[in-house]
Amino acid sequence: MRLISKEALCALRERFPRGTRVELVKMDDPQAPPIGTKGTVLGVDDIGSAMVAWDNGSRLSVVYGEDSCRVISNEPEQKRSEPCEQ
Repeated sequence: MRLISKEALCALRERFPRGTRVELVKMDDPQAPPIGTKGTVLGVDDIGSAMVAWDNGSRLSVVYGEDSCRVISNEPEQKRSEPCEQ
């Protein structure tokens, strides 16, 4: 697991707000959804993992520095209520 800076964490939370639709590009986990699976971001945790509700029912997170997903629709359910501190 990689440590994440405050700046990088803030950038991830800006890029992947709750409700953002993503597509899985790479996940290093034997239980990973198939590449190309789509899902909805639930949030980004304090270690930078994007918590995703995958359309196939999986809830595996996209781990910062290990896994990869791409944004396919960025219409978040709600704006962040507080800006990231710099």
